[in-house]
Amino acid sequence: MERLRIVFMGTPEFAVGILDTIYQHNYDIAGVITAADKPAGRGQKVKYSAVKEYALEKGLTLLQPTNLKDESFLAELKALDANLNVVVAFRMLPEAVWKMPKFGTFNLHASLLPQYRGAAPINWAIINGERRTGVTTFFIDEKIDTGAMILKEELEIGADENAGELHDRLMHLGKDTVIKTLTLIASGKAETTIQPMDSDVKTAYKLNRENCKIDWTKPGGEIHNLVRGLSPYPAAWCTFLDNGKEWDVKIYETAFIKGTTTMETATITVYKKEINVAVKDGHIQIKSLQFPGKKKMNAKEFLNGMTFSAEARAE
Repeated sequence: MERLRIVFMGTPEFAVGILDTIYQHNYDIAGVITAADKPAGRGQKVKYSAVKEYALEKGLTLLQPTNLKDESFLAELKALDANLNVVVAFRMLPEAVWKMPKFGTFNLHASLLPQYRGAAPINWAIINGERRTGVTTFFIDEKIDTGAMILKEELEIGADENAGELHDRLMHLGKDTVIKTLTLIASGKAETTIQPMDSDVKTAYKLNRENCKIDWTKPGGEIHNLVRGLSPYPAAWCTFLDNGKEWDVKIYETAFIKGTTTMETATITVYKKEINVAVKDGHIQIKSLQFPGKKKMNAKEFLNGMTFSAEARAE
């Protein structure tokens, strides 16, 4: 079995879980590559990525290139003398980077490829009402998430599971899958499968304000899936209208009560400290939400300081 010397590339919390597993299994980590520091929040304070925080804590060699094609970065990367790159939730790599090590570069992606290639696979699997998802390791090529697959592991998505909960379970599944993949590569037993180029492949588009907005004309099940697929971050949102005022509201938790209704779609009603919004096939019960400038609250807490008129609507 050949000794692996690894460069790890990643940025968010999901990647930290995988990096920690590699570290705890005593693999030789030659270096860690993560995103450059950037200001965040109201004070625009410089914020480190989750991976940088971990690398500093463990005393790992850290590089933060702004340009992955820069000759000085490529020279630094080569000097690390790694024979394998491992990528988790990073960015598209130029060929000069992914081809550099002897054993190439593999990526852990949080979906069952070829489904949900792209930036937000965990969110879109829930938004689209999938019942199963998983993780895939694959060797990187010149396109995004299209390389030859090494391992796949599956799990079921809970009926009311949100993106945060699924994120954590997939991270744990990913830990085991990455270690299995490293073992196969080190022993020369890594067999690959070419991804099928199916016409019905679903894409995990980058999340933005537009695709996070609730469309109250859609079926209740789809609205409920959108909310849980975006919770706790970045959160689904809509606008509440009442008495000539408007509020952009984040919605974190809902329940869909299927049935018939005589109410106009998107009408807001309050009954026994419950906030309900009428949809064409029942109503959506809003369990937790956040008004502008306020903290996240459950419906009962929110209604202690807020009332709605009979004309209140969501849009």
